[in-house]
Amino acid sequence: MSAIGSNEREATAASVVVVDYGLGNLRSVTRGLERAGANVEISDDPEAFGSADGVVLPGVGAFREGVENAGPYREALLDAAESGTPVFGICLGMQMLLTTSEEAERAGEGEVKGLDLIPGTNVRFAEGQKVPHMGWNELNVKRDHPLVEGVDGRYAYFVHSYYAVPDDENAVVATTDYEREFPAIVADQSGTVFGTQFHPEKSGETGLRILRNFVDICRE
Repeated sequence: MSAIGSNEREATAASVVVVDYGLGNLRSVTRGLERAGANVEISDDPEAFGSADGVVLPGVGAFREGVENAGPYREALLDAAESGTPVFGICLGMQMLLTTSEEAERAGEGEVKGLDLIPGTNVRFAEGQKVPHMGWNELNVKRDHPLVEGVDGRYAYFVHSYYAVPDDENAVVATTDYEREFPAIVADQSGTVFGTQFHPEKSGETGLRILRNFVDICRE
């Protein structure tokens, strides 16, 4: 009986592509998604995005480098989002879902355009705040979204110096506090493009619940 149940779960497992664009903790993200019940492929082939049930855009590093590295995948990511395929950005990957970031401008590199799937910008923490913000912070859910089912009041692990400021306040799904309240989870109007500023793959049971919620979204 248990073997049949296992086979049934495998048959209905969501297929998830983790985008390999040279940045991001791919192995940890992959292991987390596999624990959450997904069939995971790490891929640098844009054609793989269209056939997947969901796409994950991880990321660690600078905004400009992330955008440049992801350049060859830009159209495929936009096409996936337009088709309704769930697109999940993590940390830098979440910031890249927005229109732009102060990071490049502060470095004297001019304006760098993100994917603009969630209109807005990324701003640096205020002068005097210790950066990067690093540690565990409580998630405060602001509105319903299947990604945050069961995580209100739980803690997640953050490492970042910039945070998202969407143009539309309704894009904010959950917030946290680091001497000021800022978005921890954002989503577009369709609800199928979303991101976490924290690392779910490093956030213990909270992160695993987030990843399971994502896999459920992909399965649906």
